[in-house]
Amino acid sequence: MRKETDALGQVSIPEDALYGIHAWRASRNFPDQSPFHHEWYKAMGMVKLAAYQTIISLRSAAISSINENQLPHGLEDARVFEFLRDAASEVASGRYFDHFIVPANQGGAGTSINMNVNEILANVALKNMGLKPGQYDKVHPLEHANLFQSTNDVVPTALKVAIMQLLTGLEESVNRLRQAMELLEQKHRNVLRIAYTQMQPAVPSSFGMLFGAYNEALSRDWWRVSKCFERIKVVNLGGGATGSGLAIPRFYIMEVVSRLQKLTNLPVSRGENLTDTTQNVDSLVEVHAILKAYAVNLEKISSDFRLLSSGLSGPAEIVLKPFQAGSSIMPGKVNPVIPEFVVGISHKIYSNDVLVSSLCGQSCLDLNAYLPFIGHAMLDSLKLLIHAGDALAMMLKEGVEVKNEVSLQKLLHNPSVATSLIPLIGYNEAGLLAEVMKTQNLDIEGANKKLQLIPENKLKEYVKPENLLRLGYSLKETRQSH
Repeated sequence: MRKETDALGQVSIPEDALYGIHAWRASRNFPDQSPFHHEWYKAMGMVKLAAYQTIISLRSAAISSINENQLPHGLEDARVFEFLRDAASEVASGRYFDHFIVPANQGGAGTSINMNVNEILANVALKNMGLKPGQYDKVHPLEHANLFQSTNDVVPTALKVAIMQLLTGLEESVNRLRQAMELLEQKHRNVLRIAYTQMQPAVPSSFGMLFGAYNEALSRDWWRVSKCFERIKVVNLGGGATGSGLAIPRFYIMEVVSRLQKLTNLPVSRGENLTDTTQNVDSLVEVHAILKAYAVNLEKISSDFRLLSSGLSGPAEIVLKPFQAGSSIMPGKVNPVIPEFVVGISHKIYSNDVLVSSLCGQSCLDLNAYLPFIGHAMLDSLKLLIHAGDALAMMLKEGVEVKNEVSLQKLLHNPSVATSLIPLIGYNEAGLLAEVMKTQNLDIEGANKKLQLIPENKLKEYVKPENLLRLGYSLKETRQSH
């Protein structure tokens, strides 16, 4: 064991541990089992890498015009930041995550996140220098690893980097789902079905129209997700504790975000008002609201597939592939597990949205203390939505069978189909036709034979898919039909 000391006292740390006293205290103060998101950890490494690259450039520029003994405190040894740069590159790739011992949910505005990463970086640098972890007189977690940085600019910047990286994955996932839905739409464009309003039969429609409407909604989701980058790209890196840039070289403030942009290939940009970017996190509320809108559409689509495949009102018009056994006691039973999975995820997004909105509103004066909770919920929602979209796309590609004949017979036997004849025979006679269909259990052709309202050949022509599904009718067509 090695001994580490802070202002609160001394503790024993495992000899080879890359974390230090600050992370050790935090892990005991916050007894939460929720793991910190790996994506945020790696983004912290990327932000630190940008910081160290900038510091190295700053030091090189400074010594060309001043003596080395005039350098700002902490910049004396160039090798320290070269080793920290290499360590940050390793953290950015995901290494040493098992030494990140701070849980996802924590107090302190993210200080424990920054402290834990600083300790890992310092100790990795020490090991790469041939020294032992904890020899902080050579590389210090605060004097060196945190130079010109603050929790309040590093942690939220890393969060936005992680969000943008996952937004790229979400955008691709939404597109895969759109493509799967579009294939269904094309395949079943003219397959007739009954439309339902308020869960009651309404008018003739088609599965092409139904799937096409889903596709339009998903297209809006894709567009909204693509615009999230614009809302989230502004960062406060270089602003320090409150965005004032106090005790930070102007060279660093002007350079570090450009470095981060090149490293991540993301459209990150420095806020024009770093104080605003530090204390106000409304952009996270806006982005999560867009995620919630996508969750709403996923729930609607999944609930519809679950309903149409249920067989509650006779033979099901859609059959979903049995992806797994549905019961431990009922042989042969299968359940719509993919739609249920997606609906459950949607409701998790709604609960996350309440948390994000309410805790973003808890920003107080110059900072929001609840960024770890907000960030954890944001990243959770993004990853869940990617999984939900991909699962639904897989179901659409592999596990949806539309029963064409079942849906056609339901339509032709349902009195609602009489609505299509109103332009020819009027509301009253169409209502009479619907009543005969209902009371005598006849399809529309059988009821028309009894009432003789329309010539049989005209009726057959009128209920063809191409006539029932066209947008509106012309007066000429009604004259020809009489």
